[in-house]
Amino acid sequence: MRVFLDANILVSVLNKEYPVFTNAARILSLASNPMYKLVTFPLCIGIAFYFAEKKPGTKNALGKIKLLTEHIQVGNMNHDMIQQVFQNKKVKDLQYGMEYYSAIHSKCQYIITENVKDFYFSEIEVLTSKEFVDIVSKPEG
Repeated sequence: MRVFLDANILVSVLNKEYPVFTNAARILSLASNPMYKLVTFPLCIGIAFYFAEKKPGTKNALGKIKLLTEHIQVGNMNHDMIQQVFQNKKVKDLQYGMEYYSAIHSKCQYIITENVKDFYFSEIEVLTSKEFVDIVSKPEG
């Protein structure tokens, strides 16, 4: 299962922001499970660094970001993907459009964010961290 992580999920873990931290950390722990591939977008890494740097400082934030990127994949963006954002008349916010098309091209089944409404145009299922943890925590049967 391929799962796209929005910047607010990364920030919640890096800065231990409760109440989201608990579920977001559980999602990041799935990176060690071969059934899951966690993906984010370069801009999300930049946003996460910006907010992580404010609390423990630059050196500590860089270390956290380095560790994070050793465990999750970073999607990409190219000219054709940017054009898809502009061609999709439903997309009103460039950042979320770019994240969305990165998730699409990374073949993600879910987008995890605390701001589900930001992806109102998504054809991929968009869930909060709690909703996703509830899904993956259900016993099979």
